[in-house]
Amino acid sequence: MNANESRHFYPESYHSELGFKNKLGRAMWGVVWGILFRPSPRTFFGWRRLLLRLFGGKIAESAVVYPSARIYAPWKLEMLERSCLGDFVDCYCVDQVTVGVDCTVSQYSYLCTASHDIESPSRDLTTAPIRLERGSWVFAGSFVGPGVTVGEGAIVGARSLVVKSVAPYDVVGGNPAKFIKKRKAEWVEHGE
Repeated sequence: MNANESRHFYPESYHSELGFKNKLGRAMWGVVWGILFRPSPRTFFGWRRLLLRLFGGKIAESAVVYPSARIYAPWKLEMLERSCLGDFVDCYCVDQVTVGVDCTVSQYSYLCTASHDIESPSRDLTTAPIRLERGSWVFAGSFVGPGVTVGEGAIVGARSLVVKSVAPYDVVGGNPAKFIKKRKAEWVEHGE
């Protein structure tokens, strides 16, 4: 090993900026998720809504969360009427995640509200909320990054990487996601 390989790149080890209360809440949620949430039968949506609410989640009575969905901090999650987190969705809600009315986040998607400042020698935590507005849909295997709003009726195509907000009724896809077309959604009153 040469001399450069043995020197640390960062001046100090990373230390989480999240407080003890947050860490304790996540530890308790992890136990509840593993014992009561994850093994629950697929159709027990009411049971999972109850567990999320007990940990501070604002979950509508008609919201659907599948048992394999991972929620980092339920107290940072809001799900409105007829919203859905599908199978194996990873909702990394270090910051607020709002899933609007009639929104779907399809299987294997990742909602990520946190990162690190790459210019900080202490790798400071950075967070920003994610908002999915009414009728938007994040298709399977997509990544939605911190600070993104997916506008009303917008579609994020499967396997897309979204790091910028998506305008209402836009259909985007790819890595990085690019505009494909406008969605008609003719059954909706757009209220312009």
